Amino acid sequence: QVDLVESGGGLVQSGGSLRLSCAADGRIYSSHIIIWFRQAPGKEREWVASIRWGSTKTYYADSVKGRFTITKDSPKNTVYLQMDSLEAEDTAVYYCVRTSSYSTQPQDFKSWGQGTQVTVSS
Repeated sequence: QVDLVESGGGLVQSGGSLRLSCAADGRIYSSHIIIWFRQAPGKEREWVASIRWGSTKTYYADSVKGRFTITKDSPKNTVYLQMDSLEAEDTAVYYCVRTSSYSTQPQDFKSWGQGTQVTVSS
């Protein structure tokens, strides 16, 4: 079992940037996909971005495409989410999960970490 720990959240003004980290306490295999989700107050959890550990293939939700960038650091077993041009609508708790079966549906995942809070002030 690979546990993931999210960090890097904080308070930022609209138009600003943050970089979130998703660190694994064990090995991530090439078959794994690391996925970022977020949940805003009063809203359902939604998919944000994904990266295949064994390749450079990345995927983004339309709402963040062109503003967010997901990358990986293999030696550190860490995935990053660089968030630029942040908007108030990006305010949410951000979570990362690991899977071997690609999904963008949060209901497909039963184990979640604490997440990291991102607050964008307008």
